[in-house]
Amino acid sequence: MTSTDLPVRTSSAPRVPRAARPAPARGRLRGNHHVLGDSRLGRVLALAVLAVLALVWLVPMLWAVLTAFKSEQDASDPDHWLWPRHGLTLKGFSTVWERGDLPLWMLNSFLIAAAVTVVTVLVSAMAGYAFSRTLFAGRRVLFALTVAAVLVPPQILIVPWFRQMLTLHLVDTYAAVILPQTVAPVMVFILKKHFDSLPRELEEAARIDGAGHWRIFWSVLLPLSRPMLAAVAIFVFIGAWNNFLWPFVSTSDPALMTLPVGITSVKDAYGIQYAQTMASAVLAALPLVVVFLFFQRQIVKSVATTGLGGQ
Repeated sequence: MTSTDLPVRTSSAPRVPRAARPAPARGRLRGNHHVLGDSRLGRVLALAVLAVLALVWLVPMLWAVLTAFKSEQDASDPDHWLWPRHGLTLKGFSTVWERGDLPLWMLNSFLIAAAVTVVTVLVSAMAGYAFSRTLFAGRRVLFALTVAAVLVPPQILIVPWFRQMLTLHLVDTYAAVILPQTVAPVMVFILKKHFDSLPRELEEAARIDGAGHWRIFWSVLLPLSRPMLAAVAIFVFIGAWNNFLWPFVSTSDPALMTLPVGITSVKDAYGIQYAQTMASAVLAALPLVVVFLFFQRQIVKSVATTGLGGQ
């Protein structure tokens, strides 16, 4: 058989050059389906609304920071409510630092917030695992009570907590400030729902290898839940750091004061000092800003993923 006898493959459709082929839509390539569609006007309006909302949120923050750097005379001047007439100064920060014991208050706040965070995350994770992956008598009733406890304001529990600390002889100790704050029903609920979303095939595979409940919880589910645990830890830490009422009630020793309690003791004989008040607020919020900047990626990841490698 010669080369002329070979069958020739023909195509009914003409071949289109690659450059002439129509490019797929940009939105289809990315797989994104925006609520506003492909309308340019809609996107511009959405960005404008978001910019206005961001400005509404940022203006009070900017005013508070600028007030902290004003003198008391400029802070009380309504004609220069934003930018001070006599320029910026660190007088408010230096006054607060001299009249209070900020290093000790910050150390107490950090120790208490860190201890509350570790205990709360560990206890809430174990409780969430128990509600999600185990069966025991009264499970539904106990979980219903846990959810109902979310609706109870912490202020109602101040008197029972204080009487309990008196009975245990823990008043004016770190334990009195830490232990009541570790009860977080909302975190138990969040972690229980998170464990529900994890595939049970992983647990079944671990059981085939001989793993028990503790091994499955510690070696299988917790590593998959790092983004969610990080987000829960950040929220608990912020709540414990900003808590004023319970540390104020449970302690009277100045050596145990936290930062929110301590800055309220910095008072002046001439009434409200706006610059000093804002300086105290900025100093109290600065560590939280640093913590959030370090762990913001974990917060976003905990919302955007289910804990399975970003899938």
